[in-house]
Amino acid sequence: MHPKITYDDLNWHELWQNARSKKSWTAKGPADWDKKAASFAARNSDSPYVSLVLKHLPINPSMTILDAGSGPGTLSLPLAQKVRAVTALDYSQGMLEVLDDSAAKQKLDNITTVLGSWEDNWEDLHIGRHDICIASRSLSVANLQAALQKLNDHAKQYVFISDRISPTPFDPGAFRAVNRPFRSGPDYIYTTNTLYSMGIHPCVDIISLNQETSFSSADAAFESYSWMFKDMNDTEAHSLREYIRTNSTQCSDGTILVKRSYPPRWALIWWKTDNSRE
Repeated sequence: MHPKITYDDLNWHELWQNARSKKSWTAKGPADWDKKAASFAARNSDSPYVSLVLKHLPINPSMTILDAGSGPGTLSLPLAQKVRAVTALDYSQGMLEVLDDSAAKQKLDNITTVLGSWEDNWEDLHIGRHDICIASRSLSVANLQAALQKLNDHAKQYVFISDRISPTPFDPGAFRAVNRPFRSGPDYIYTTNTLYSMGIHPCVDIISLNQETSFSSADAAFESYSWMFKDMNDTEAHSLREYIRTNSTQCSDGTILVKRSYPPRWALIWWKTDNSRE
């Protein structure tokens, strides 16, 4: 006999932890992102993802924005051109250095970069409250509920979260090619249900990108794809290169298009906070 479990019996923090423990990929740390900062910034600066997210944000020139997990400024830089001030928070010093350099080149003086993590005390970091808090593809955290609560507490008007829809950002075909199992780990459905358990009822919009991704060369594609794996051996690396070759086409300008098993899709989860009246 199965117990008559209802939704109210579910512990979404525990389910989140369980799913994280079974994922087949390894989360990157600050040192990994420091090394990746320059190439990550170059690949994402003109990504269609940026415009697809920005068109959903209810921004105006008087607003302040907190970009938690800002990376090299994928959203912070274009947002700074449209709002009064942006606070970019990230735990990778390398990412923030790239962001500061890009801001200087673009003559943007309204971005404040802060070195810090989800686990830090944001009051000690003097984060303060902002009109909109954003977490764009940055919620791979141990304690999801605590991170969501921080965003809600620091937002005067809105919170916007871009969260992955499995298998995004991974390519299961690549895992099969190197003969490794693929287990996605928790995606946006855990986030929305955790919010529900907190008494927050968000809206969800789906952002879909092209199934084909452009790279400057086969080596650039391999570098990007190898980021999905930890400690590949020579046989796996060869298999991955072969997978990329058989799933790519070369364009007239020398770039290549690699077709993924599934198109990358992101869930834009957002809600209006109760703090706007304060």
